[in-house]
Amino acid sequence: MRIAHIANFYGPRSGGLRTAMQELGRGYIARGHEVLLVVPGARDALERTPCGTRVTIRAPRLPGSGGYRMITRIDRVRDALTRFAPDILEVSDRTTLRSTASWAAARDIPTVFFAHERSDGVLRAHVPRVATSPWAQRAIDSHNAGTYEAFTEVVCTTSYAAGEFARLGLPTRHVPLGVDLEHFHPGRADSAMRARYARPSEALLVMASRLSAEKRPDLAIEAVRILHRRGLPVRLVIAGSGPRERALRALSAGLPVEFAGFVSCPDTFAALLATADVLVAPGPIETFGLAALEALASGTPVVANSASALKEVMGEAGICARGTAGDLAMAIHGVLRRDPRNRSSAARSQAECWPWTRTIDAMEALHRSLALAPTARLAA
Repeated sequence: MRIAHIANFYGPRSGGLRTAMQELGRGYIARGHEVLLVVPGARDALERTPCGTRVTIRAPRLPGSGGYRMITRIDRVRDALTRFAPDILEVSDRTTLRSTASWAAARDIPTVFFAHERSDGVLRAHVPRVATSPWAQRAIDSHNAGTYEAFTEVVCTTSYAAGEFARLGLPTRHVPLGVDLEHFHPGRADSAMRARYARPSEALLVMASRLSAEKRPDLAIEAVRILHRRGLPVRLVIAGSGPRERALRALSAGLPVEFAGFVSCPDTFAALLATADVLVAPGPIETFGLAALEALASGTPVVANSASALKEVMGEAGICARGTAGDLAMAIHGVLRRDPRNRSSAARSQAECWPWTRTIDAMEALHRSLALAPTARLAA
């Protein structure tokens, strides 16, 4: 099969979306399929990568997003798709790229929409007063219903991600993401890295997140403030960058918090996760949480916001807490009181249930079914 995947908000420093696209592409190619990736960037480019042929389309930056770009030249996307002639089109975008579904429908090409985020959650994070209004909910429902009708199938990674479609009575496909169990492994723990970031008496906490409003990184910092006041020796390393970084640096003044910036080296990032005692994931609208799953694979338990989808991913390999700094601080303390070997073993065992091969199996089976009945939505 010839599989095309197009997305906005993809870049050198993007997180889960970029990882998912790369792993899907790599998995498809390993099984003999051809892959095209179409993404935004600073300039037009064509590259051959292990994940497929990547077409980058010059696109403007979205103000206040910390560098994310959105494709506006949809004609260039259609041109790239026409040249590739896909058998299946995957779309990871609710904004400017949604219109490509009609291009595909006119050519009897099945389409799959990946719901990587929830519209209601994003709106609540950025404009909470607007999000609670009845007209905003009606607009969100209308947009989701339109998205559902435009695509042959809608894929959600968790029940939480599917929630805004389920509310409308619209069934979706449940296909969880995965983790590279060889790259993320407890054996990557690095004593030198630990000595660099924390004293022997301190517990090393890590938050691997984009520093934006919807991720609520401030909650992790405030949780550290509470633990610090209570005399619990902890140190938080923040791996990530984003539009809230300056404000967060000011918030953390005088606290045992270090900003490591975006960790571009995959081996360094894997070592950081394996070296940590706890990964803190305070975001309330995470629809899957790849960084948390990567931490689990590294033998590191997770403390997460119970409002998010992470409770579906992490099972008992950590603690989900209400989205307050006090509750997160209590959960962090609770995890640290567990036997280190037991909590590491539980985390790794949980992650081993989520290999990328399972994701590729499910998507490949879906695509083969769609190829046989491209114009009909398959029974979930």
